[in-house]
Parts: sequence; C-alpha cells; structure tokens
Amino acid sequence: MKVLVTGADGFIGSHLTEALVAGGHDVRAMAYYNAFNSWGWLDRSPVRRDVEIVVGDVRDPFFVRQAVAGCELVYHLAALIGIPYSYRAPQSYVDTNIQGTLNVVQAAREAGGIKVVHTSTSEVYGTARFVPITEEHPLQGQSPYSASKIGADQIAMSYHLSFGLPVAVIRPFNTYGPRQSMRAVIPTIIGQIAKGAERIALGALTPTRDFNYVTDTVAGFLAIAEAEAAVGEVINIGSGFEISIGETAALIAEIMGRDVEITLDEARLRPEGSEVERLWAANDKARDIAGWVPEHAGREGFRRGLEKTVAWFTDADNLAGYKADIYNV
Repeated sequence: MKVLVTGADGFIGSHLTEALVAGGHDVRAMAYYNAFNSWGWLDRSPVRRDVEIVVGDVRDPFFVRQAVAGCELVYHLAALIGIPYSYRAPQSYVDTNIQGTLNVVQAAREAGGIKVVHTSTSEVYGTARFVPITEEHPLQGQSPYSASKIGADQIAMSYHLSFGLPVAVIRPFNTYGPRQSMRAVIPTIIGQIAKGAERIALGALTPTRDFNYVTDTVAGFLAIAEAEAAVGEVINIGSGFEISIGETAALIAEIMGRDVEITLDEARLRPEGSEVERLWAANDKARDIAGWVPEHAGREGFRRGLEKTVAWFTDADNLAGYKADIYNV
C-alpha cells in the first residue's frame, strides 16, 4: 500500500515509518521544511533511503494536497506537542494542529476519500473524572495544546460524519522510548542522571500517567489502520497501568543504579488549573475493535520498556544529540 506519514521526522513518526517499511509498504514520509535540510530522526534512520521523503509544512494546503496525491492511506502525526511552549505560542498550535488537520482531511477527501488515521492525545481528557478513562470520558482543554488537539480531533471526525471520509482517531496515552524529546519527563530524568547529576530537577511529582512504550503505540497505529471497524471511532492506546511521576523517577534511578535527590524546579510546573493530575487508560476498545494488546503492560512491562529506553539514551552517541543539562521547553 502507498501510505503517507505526516510528522515522519518525529519521535513516534520515525518509528512508525520504519515499521511500515518493514511491513512492505511504499512510504511517503513528510518532514518539516527547515533551512538546515534536516529530516529529523529520518536522518539517522536505517530506512531513510527506502522511503520517499517530502519536506514542507502541514499548515500549507497546497503542499498537503501534493503530499497526499497517489496515496491510499494517511497516518497524520504532524503536530506541535510541547505543552509548556503552548502557553507561550498558542496561535501556532491552532495553526498547526487544527488548520493542519483540516488541510489533511480536506486533501484526503479531494483525493477520492483516502482513509486517515488521525493522532489524538490523552491530554484531551484533562484530569480524570473517572478511571480507567474510556473513550466516553468528557474532553477538557486544560492547556492550549490540549484544546488545539480537541479541535483537531473534532475537525477530523466531522469529515467522517459530514462527508463519509474514512477517519479513525487513535488516542495514545504517554508514549516513551528511544528518540523522544528531552522535554518529556522520562528522557529528562534519564538525561540528567546520565550527565552525572546527583540532584534531579523536576516539576510536580504527584500526577500519574499511563506510559506506553513506543513499539506498542506503533502497533496500535498499524492495528487501527487495518481494522475496518475502527472507521468513525476514537480508540485509546494505553498500557492500562498508572504510576506517578515521582515513582517513575525512583524506578529509573534504580534501573540506572544511582541514588539521586529530586528537587522542585518552579519553571517546570504548569499553571494552576492546567496540570493534568491523573491519566489511566481503559484499552478494552482497542482490543475488541483492532485486536491490539500492549506488550509492555503493568509494572513489569513498564520496567522492561524503561530498561530499553535507558540503554538507548545512555549510549554516548545518542545522548550527545541532546541538551540534557538545560530545561527544554
């Protein structure tokens, strides 16, 4: 199948691109245009010569139309995702996440009704009102980022309801693993310890998250794309295991064999009312509709995923690509 991956240069997108190539697909990988001629993680990917790489901007409808042309399936991952930066530059999140999604689904419609797997996020739920969180949980825009993703999700689903476009919405909970940005909590903990810090600077320690190892998230994308019953549905992809940020930091330190002190960095705290205090996924729908089951479930699975993540980040060549000693907004 000829497939387009928007955001293929990013963390999850590069892993998905590699999985699609391994599955025999003809992949067109969309990377963000920049003056450095960088293809993001695709620059270091073993499949970079096996895919058609196109560079541009998802905010440009003319470019998106060209990128979609000739494809049979679109995985739409391109987005701005940093929550702290969304406080500083909210308009850019509306432009990229909402307008960008509109461009993708409109292009897919104009191309004859191409199936779109649209990427959501667990942040759209806000602090859990009940757990585990099902797809019927109310949506709460507790940051400009999450609000923009709610808007993007609704735009994508409106094209299914209004025009019959085959759209499936995948809603991953907190994905982690090799290549993740250092602004995310797991890489920043690993990076600070790997750089020799004995005092780790973090934000709030009490919020809980449902962490999902990147290969499980990628498997979710593939399963949802293949499941006809997923069309018109929103589907959670989460491990079904809840753990606090503080416990996560302690587990990483244990894996790395280090005794560290955790200190509060005020700059890393979200504004009052914006912090999502609890996330814990119900993943029954993913199993029932798409046959997806996480391989890194429970505390033992989380530990296995962390061990692989630590091994990757502590490789000197990989760590050298990060500014682990500063706070990345």
